[in-house]
Amino acid sequence: MTVLTHSPAETEQVGQALAARLTAGTVLALRGDLGAGKTAFTRGLARGLGYKGAVTSPTFTIVNEYEGGRLPLFHFDLYRLESADELWDIGWEDYLDRGGVCAVEWSERAEELFSDAAAVTLHPLDDETREITIEGVGE
Repeated sequence: MTVLTHSPAETEQVGQALAARLTAGTVLALRGDLGAGKTAFTRGLARGLGYKGAVTSPTFTIVNEYEGGRLPLFHFDLYRLESADELWDIGWEDYLDRGGVCAVEWSERAEELFSDAAAVTLHPLDDETREITIEGVGE
């Protein structure tokens, strides 16, 4: 499925709509360059899962946890990681076992771990417009 959005709010709405289709254990590999809208999309996911608080990029913390909704959301940012081994070192397997949704920005940095993951690719067409392609969810 491919969708065009014309603002960060619309990008969030796509994430929110997708959240309704997600089940415990879903891993979403988020792909896109800096500024593509990955964090805005994840804010929508969190809202769609029922999380009411602020959602921010985990660039410096590697993972943010959002609980209190229908499912917990674990929001990863692999930008600063050098290898998949570093993801294992911070407890990747434990997050997978917790029955939530894992949304992983910069999943390309550990691509071998995400071959079976659903993929969300965000591609900026201009300053506001994003082409969002979602594969592997409900197909």
